[in-house]
Amino acid sequence: MWSRQNPLFILCIVLRYSTDAADLIHVAGYQGREVEVFCPYENGYESYQKYLCKESCGYDEVLVETGGAKRDRYSISDNKEKKIFTVTISGLRLTDAGKYWCGVARTGKDLYTEVKLKVVPDRCCDNVNTVQGYVEDSMSISCPYHSKYQHNLKYFCRGSQPSTCLQQAIITSDHNQNGRFNLHDDKVSSNFTVTIASLTQEDSGSYLCGVRDINSLDVFSVTKLEVKVWCCVKSNNVTSNEGHPVTMQCPYPPQHRNNVKFLCKGDHRYSCDHIVTSQARAGKKTHTDSRFTLQDDVRSSFFLVTITELRAEDSGTYWCGSDRVWSVADYTKIQLSVGAGVNMNRNTSNTDELGSSKQQSTLHQYDDAEDQQESDYQNLAAVEDIYCNQIVINCNKAGRN
Repeated sequence: MWSRQNPLFILCIVLRYSTDAADLIHVAGYQGREVEVFCPYENGYESYQKYLCKESCGYDEVLVETGGAKRDRYSISDNKEKKIFTVTISGLRLTDAGKYWCGVARTGKDLYTEVKLKVVPDRCCDNVNTVQGYVEDSMSISCPYHSKYQHNLKYFCRGSQPSTCLQQAIITSDHNQNGRFNLHDDKVSSNFTVTIASLTQEDSGSYLCGVRDINSLDVFSVTKLEVKVWCCVKSNNVTSNEGHPVTMQCPYPPQHRNNVKFLCKGDHRYSCDHIVTSQARAGKKTHTDSRFTLQDDVRSSFFLVTITELRAEDSGTYWCGSDRVWSVADYTKIQLSVGAGVNMNRNTSNTDELGSSKQQSTLHQYDDAEDQQESDYQNLAAVEDIYCNQIVINCNKAGRN
């Protein structure tokens, strides 16, 4: 029987037989977390003392043993029915990595099984995939994996901490639908895709794609998602004369390229009368006027509305934008004034000074309660990569064409 009362004798026995281990147990854990070492043994040794030791397994290297006092960071339990004793190491340190031995004490020589412990930092990853989306749009995140994991569990969580990802998973390949999140695993291409519908700015952050590996640590990749508000409602004033044409430019988010585009007239955008659209809209009556034409430039993400032979009654407030089903405030408000006499077709927003000042893109403040619901879109001057939504002149921010 193994005994701690004869340390010199025990050390000799261990050094002699530590290399005769029949099996090798690989264990891996995350720094700061805990790991369990499962040590099987044969029939007939249920009542024998078990222990875990490190390196050469000398007397001072016995970390924990059954029937003994609980040691700091180490605990042990013995399941005699399954003939497996388990050692738990908590608060893992990088220095804990190395060689261990599962030991069964007996008379003569003890039985040993070698254990190799790997400890890695609890973070991911060296390479970060960054993707961008817009509020109310959908976004698909691609998660490639090695072909050997085709039939393994896949999962998706928020954050960058691998140790808790599976427990906090938003969605898994076993339950591939969860609210706005959907997971599709394409085993042929060894890639699973997570689609997030109806994006909000709160969805911004880091996400982990995880693949279960029962023999080692799970495999991860990280994606950083940035969700932006496309921009805002802009207010512009246009003045021209009767009998002359005028052209208005209306930018829209790139993801709205297939949406219906429209121009409507009225004091409020929710109750305006539609004048012209890019195609018929269900439930919307359009007041057809052949003087109004709409041309969509999908590649540049803006459309043009031209009014020929202006009339005095054309004066008023116009709204141009993409279909409201997206609930994105991508409208441009246009205040058109039609006068008589010399052609004064100009943009009173001082577009000749756009290169030196941003004051021409002031946001329109609404008075009605309904428009107050869009207050989140008011103070958006700090949002990067917004479009200027100017009229006639394409004043997209430098670098955006």
